[in-house]
Amino acid sequence: MARIGVFICWCGENISRTVDVVKVAEAMAGVPGVVTSVEYKYMCSDPGQKIMKESIKNDALDGVVVALCSPLMHEKTFRTAAEEAGLNPFLLEVANIREHCSWVHENKEEATKKAIAITRSTVERVRYNLQLKNITVPITARAMVVGGGIAGIQAALDIANGGHEVVLVERTPSIGGHMAGLSETFPTLDCSQCILTPRMVEVARHPKIKLYSYAEVESVSGFVGNFEVKIRKKARSVDTSSCTGCGICQEKCPQKNIASEFEEGLGKRKAIYVPFPQAVPNKPVIDRKHCLYFTKGKCKICEKVCGPKAIRYEQEDEIVEERIGAIVLATGYETLPATFFPEYGGGRYPDVITGLQFERLASASGPTSGELKRPSDGRRPETVVFLSCAGSRDLAKGISYCSKICCMYVAKHAMLYQHKVHGGKAYVFYMDVRASGKNYDEFVRRAIEQDKAIYVRGRVARVYEKEIEGVKKLVVKGADTLLGEQVEIVADMVVLASAVKPSVGAAALAQKVGTPYDQHHFYSEAHPKLRPVESNTAGIFLAGAAQAPKDIPESVADASAAASKVQILFSRKEMERDPYVSMVNSDRCFGCFSCEAVCPYRAISRKEIKNRSGEVLKVVAEVNAGLCQGCGGCIAICRAKACDLAGYTDQQIFSAIRGFNTTSTYEEEVVKK
Repeated sequence: MARIGVFICWCGENISRTVDVVKVAEAMAGVPGVVTSVEYKYMCSDPGQKIMKESIKNDALDGVVVALCSPLMHEKTFRTAAEEAGLNPFLLEVANIREHCSWVHENKEEATKKAIAITRSTVERVRYNLQLKNITVPITARAMVVGGGIAGIQAALDIANGGHEVVLVERTPSIGGHMAGLSETFPTLDCSQCILTPRMVEVARHPKIKLYSYAEVESVSGFVGNFEVKIRKKARSVDTSSCTGCGICQEKCPQKNIASEFEEGLGKRKAIYVPFPQAVPNKPVIDRKHCLYFTKGKCKICEKVCGPKAIRYEQEDEIVEERIGAIVLATGYETLPATFFPEYGGGRYPDVITGLQFERLASASGPTSGELKRPSDGRRPETVVFLSCAGSRDLAKGISYCSKICCMYVAKHAMLYQHKVHGGKAYVFYMDVRASGKNYDEFVRRAIEQDKAIYVRGRVARVYEKEIEGVKKLVVKGADTLLGEQVEIVADMVVLASAVKPSVGAAALAQKVGTPYDQHHFYSEAHPKLRPVESNTAGIFLAGAAQAPKDIPESVADASAAASKVQILFSRKEMERDPYVSMVNSDRCFGCFSCEAVCPYRAISRKEIKNRSGEVLKVVAEVNAGLCQGCGGCIAICRAKACDLAGYTDQQIFSAIRGFNTTSTYEEEVVKK
């Protein structure tokens, strides 16, 4: 390219505070082939883009370098502007002098030198850019939602109501998630199941939703618009098509003292069970770890009493395959168990419970029918201590983040306790109160002022058991940091607002779908402000607490946002994608097909090269541009150097490297001035 334009952004002070932008522009003006070099305070603004577009036309530019922030943020913006000015968008490159330079340096002279080197390297690279064209690929307008909690339910319904088919995968026997186990929801204190159950039923009845409960994603291959998903349907040992859900099998099952997962271990269930009465689907599953037939080879009572003959002991896991265009990850959360807190007696004292266990005790459908009782002896607790931030913001526990929902559900628990135990005393130990949602702060004030919960600012050091007048009590020792004194409270029950963490298997699922996650295994969004429900993997969207601790309203909003992104993707029959795919030079290829063996996307096929008479001269590799994702595996393994990557050719890369190592005397003089 003979006529290159360089446009450098101040980014307010983000770049100019550390980099002398004017000197960078002057240095680039002296690079051979650069016909214009301009700096502007906000190049991404309309006036900044106008400067670039006018220069493309007036200076007859055939290559453009824009030096500013990460290409993830503005590359598309500037390529669109270049195309509007009549330039092939792939003849424009972004030099990152913010994240790669100004933000990581303090010495202005050194940072300016580095910014010049980065920009010059990009200029050398753009000389060899090709006039590429976007690739179009067909879109399979079917979505998969992983996770059947409120976020997954909302996303599935929104997509299905938009007219597209949805595959909803839930790893437990029923959809509903943690919300199904809550007693009431803040800040309105409305019944959780009253608002959730109708949506669960709607999912089951929706003609465009295919529900796989008691199932897990086995593998994901392909790419945006064309994913191939394998789903493992775990053996329920019950034929759901024949089962009527009458419940006789559960009633007659003799194995009845199994800790119920839905009741958080406070209630019991049978070996054949439905998790809770409103479960969807309302069909039982046999727990093979506890079923007498599977453990001892006898019993079979459920089979004998089953009228529709729906029991299938021989049933095995089944792998089903689905073609999917987009995936929404709504895998939810777990909370730390009480055993994680030995300093509070968790796991040793039955009356030290978690917030989710308290929800089941307070629920009308819970193990005590909504009557608050101590798990140890069934007595009514006259004094309850709630411990906020149990594990959250605690580096010693390995959790640095705030779990966000704890302040609100502790206030709710204090209210529920006062409503059920009139005259009882509720104490709340807290670090800070973080109630930032609509009507949230008012809700906490109500717990303190109307329901008379006693809030103590401080941390609890220890909880131990002591017998008082023949009754075992819990002694809570802590500090009131506002009064500056030690506090000791004798309680009947201690409730831990234990930290929120990603659901079991979240990281493994992320690896299967190829999306990033952070050190805590929460899924990472593409951009926290501009793309909060998208992942960096095209076609993978995020919703709810899979991404970070979130409450119900925020999870529902996330789910609808993710669903809207899916609808946008599905609004076209074909999708355009960047042309950065592998290319094969047929003259060099000698047909070893090592590239075919390593390609994870199955994008390499074999092509016969024939002469005019139809005789096959040789067989070479050929790339399906629709399948190729530009990973570069074929290029690395090709011994003949017949493979290259469009947009990242050897010529471009070597030229960019030379650009880093080539500094003209003129550029050195500019920096010295």
